[in-house]
Amino acid sequence: MPQLDISTFPPQLIWLAITFIVLYLLMAKLGLPQIARALGVRRERIDTDLEKAQQMKAEAEAVIAAYERAVAEARQQAQQMLKETTDRLNAQAAERQRGLAEKLAAETGAAERRIAEAKTVALGNIREVAVEVARAAAARLAGAEIDAGRAAAAVDAVMRERS
Repeated sequence: MPQLDISTFPPQLIWLAITFIVLYLLMAKLGLPQIARALGVRRERIDTDLEKAQQMKAEAEAVIAAYERAVAEARQQAQQMLKETTDRLNAQAAERQRGLAEKLAAETGAAERRIAEAKTVALGNIREVAVEVARAAAARLAGAEIDAGRAAAAVDAVMRERS
């Protein structure tokens, strides 16, 4: 094998050095600047993307904060409307209840007056019925007719005792 021949080592080392230097110069002058440029462009793009992401994050946080404020305001307005509606409905219910209570009181008063009148009429009729019953009982038991005046006096006396 020729590469293992010691007599050819110095020219191989010289060509190795020349090739290395040429490749180094090509890489230093052509390849590495393009790589550096590509890395710089990539770095700029990444930095720009990060800045945009930070701006978008800040905008999103502002939108979220505005949304939360709007929700809080809407919730507060809804609670206020609910309170106003509840108060209004309670006032209407109280007014209706007051009206019904007045109507019921008037009807109760009228019913009590009618009952009192009926009681008075009934008590007046009881006296007359009691007089008639007393006369009929006396006629049947004693066989004698009692006049209406005496029977009325007896009934009045018994009613005074019971009252």
